[in-house]
Amino acid sequence: MVTPGAKREAVAHAREHHGLSERRACNLVGVSRRVIRYRSSRPDDGPLRQRLRELAAERRRFGYRRLGYLLAREGITPNHKKLLRVYREENLRVRRRGGRKRALGTRAPMVLPDGPNQRWSLDFVSDTLTCSRRFRILCVVDDYTRECLALVADTSLSGVRVARELTRLIGMRGEPHTVVSDNGTELTSSAILRWSQERRVEWHYIAPGKPMQNGFVESFNGRLRDECLNETLFTSLPHARSVLDAWRHDYNHVRPHSKLGGRTPAEKAGQPVRGHAPGQVAITSTNHHEGAGLYL
Repeated sequence: MVTPGAKREAVAHAREHHGLSERRACNLVGVSRRVIRYRSSRPDDGPLRQRLRELAAERRRFGYRRLGYLLAREGITPNHKKLLRVYREENLRVRRRGGRKRALGTRAPMVLPDGPNQRWSLDFVSDTLTCSRRFRILCVVDDYTRECLALVADTSLSGVRVARELTRLIGMRGEPHTVVSDNGTELTSSAILRWSQERRVEWHYIAPGKPMQNGFVESFNGRLRDECLNETLFTSLPHARSVLDAWRHDYNHVRPHSKLGGRTPAEKAGQPVRGHAPGQVAITSTNHHEGAGLYL
């Protein structure tokens, strides 16, 4: 008990529940009877509080000083210390923003696609070269056929680059109805928002922290990591792009997909099977785990 108000409550509790006199209760709490009997002579601040709340609701990003200027224009000129006290008591502090403004997409529940090229899923995967330089891979998957439409590898993939790659894919396959992604900075940038509005493509953002709402591409990422990235030492960015292109061909045209009844994504899409992927020579590396190879 530090404040006078807390001590007044303690004295009132002792008198009410234990039948003590005011003098005895004050001695136990350690407070003067004058403090307990004090009654505030402060004038009513009701009109000031009401107007301050109204202005703060209209100007949510204004602090107490700027609100004080607005009050002064109306002829209300409280002392700045009083204004700050009332401002704090009314809990009108300016809230810190949670983050930068992001692109807005739909968050309604999605229905499963019933045909190819209706819904694409996007996500990023990262890996390192043998020189320890990191690079990222943009993965684009057709949710109906399970095709891998693109594996774009580079050291930096901005929202502008993602929009350019999507435009390239649309030129080859046509426009999808919906694109699904998480809330990464590249995919919530103004470049992506502008691209989706110009192309009239619906962009669906999954709920934050719910990666399985984008389960098709998340499952694909696991296969890519397990069957390609963890099995290969990439010596350079061109080498990584070559290996990823060969693996994508094998994934789409050769590798049987369990969810498609053993068919390949290309067969699901009605494309002819093109045989096996280009031949690769594996050179085992002593610096990598057993079974890993360097594809050249």
